[in-house]
Amino acid sequence: MKTRVFTLALLSLFLLIGTNLSAQDRNYSENHGGALNLGLGIGGYGGYYHYYGHNLPVFSINYEFDVAKNFTLAPFITFGTYHDYYNNNGYRETIIPIGVKGSYYFDDLLRANSNWDFYLAGSLGFSIVRTTWDGSYPGDSSYDTGSPLFLDFHIGTEYHLSNRVGLFLDLSTGVSTIGLALH
Repeated sequence: MKTRVFTLALLSLFLLIGTNLSAQDRNYSENHGGALNLGLGIGGYGGYYHYYGHNLPVFSINYEFDVAKNFTLAPFITFGTYHDYYNNNGYRETIIPIGVKGSYYFDDLLRANSNWDFYLAGSLGFSIVRTTWDGSYPGDSSYDTGSPLFLDFHIGTEYHLSNRVGLFLDLSTGVSTIGLALH
C-alpha cells in the first residue's frame, strides 16, 4: 500500500511540475503536446504484464503536454483483460496500468519533415490487477502477480494527417500500440 501511495504522490508531482513548466514561455519551433492519444495495442511479456506468459489486447489513452523544448509528459491509463483456466476453473483477469510517460522528440536532430515526429520515451507507473473466478473455485485463488510498479521504454513515431489529426506507432517493452492522435 505504501508503494502505491508513493507512486501516486510521484505522479502528482510530475503532473504539477509539467503543468507549471508548460505554462511558461514557448519560443521553440514545434509543440508536441496538446495531444489526446487513443491507442489499441498488444502486450504481455514485459512491463505491465510481466507475470503473464502471453499477449493480450489493450486500449490506451493519454494526454500529452509540453514540458520543455522537445520534451513532453503524458499521464495515461491502459485497460486489458483476458479469460483463462486454472485447474479446470475459469477466471477473468483485468489489468489497468496507470502512470506517466515522458517523451523526447528527435525531429530537430533528424531534420524530419514537419509531417513526422520521432521520439524515445519511458513510462513509470503501477498496475491495478483484479481477478474474478467463474463459479465457485474451491482452491486458493491467490497467486503471485509480481510487483505492481513498472518502468517501460518506448520508441515511436507519428505521422500528421493534418494539423488536428495524426496516426502513431509506439513500440514498447510493455505494450505496443497503434492509434489516433488528436491535437
